[in-house]
Amino acid sequence: MQAVVSAQNKHWFSNILPYLTIAIGAFLAAFALQVFLFPNRLIDGGIVGLAMIGAYTFGKSLFAPLLFLLNIPFLFLAYRSIGKGFVFYMLYALITFSLWSVAIHHFAPGWEFHGETLEVVVVGGAILGVGLGLIIRYGGCTDGTEILGIIINNKTGITVGQVILICNIFIFGAAGLAFQDWHPPLLSLITYIVVIKIMDAVIVGLDETKSVLIISKKSKEITQAIIHELGLGLTIMYGRGGFSGDEREIIYVIVERLQLAELKELIYSHDPQAFIAIENLHEVANGNQGHNGKGKKWRKLLGNIFSFSSATK
Repeated sequence: MQAVVSAQNKHWFSNILPYLTIAIGAFLAAFALQVFLFPNRLIDGGIVGLAMIGAYTFGKSLFAPLLFLLNIPFLFLAYRSIGKGFVFYMLYALITFSLWSVAIHHFAPGWEFHGETLEVVVVGGAILGVGLGLIIRYGGCTDGTEILGIIINNKTGITVGQVILICNIFIFGAAGLAFQDWHPPLLSLITYIVVIKIMDAVIVGLDETKSVLIISKKSKEITQAIIHELGLGLTIMYGRGGFSGDEREIIYVIVERLQLAELKELIYSHDPQAFIAIENLHEVANGNQGHNGKGKKWRKLLGNIFSFSSATK
């Protein structure tokens, strides 16, 4: 009975966790905008940046309504192209982000930070990156340019990151024309780079996990060494050389970054001619972690968006 109650509590917590985390991320993002960016005439990228330009022009109290209105077309696009689940999480993120922005603007005007440029860019960008990273990691979204990027990518093959980068070039350019001053847009661009880097760390996680493919004539010796000396699990796949036609075993291993050097040393000690291919992994999950798979498709897609974005920098 106790085990059943514990499982129910765990299931309840796993269901409520995305909403709670998105709300916390929305608060951090709104805090960064209202405390660091707005007081120093900086903007974010994407639709949020357009809403901020409108708020600078017509009044800061209009930021939340403008953000919501500008994202409405992208909500319809997301509904048609991605699915209802994503739209629900995006709508929830937009509402919480807008409410936090209104609350901080009206009830905490004394929180505004006016400091050195480096402090504003680094601290404000880091807080915004953490907030947006939490939102995206749990399936939410506050910016329609990602939706546009996904659709264009599906139709033309242009990467999502390239679409977002091109959109932001126009948005930062529009800010320079609106402000009649190119200093804030340039600082905004630097802040945006900080945001992307921090956001990547939050979405992917601080632990760097690698996948390693090993092709060697001594695969059996290397397999035994990896299992018994490093204590790592692995998978054996079977392949054939494209040129030689020889059948051979391919070893697949997932390893933490700190173990990578030790793994390579072990492999080359058994076969100096071994072929090794190493890739970064964004996430490693299995059925024992309580994931039900629901909604994972768009979460993984959004997580990859910002890896593409940072790769285009």
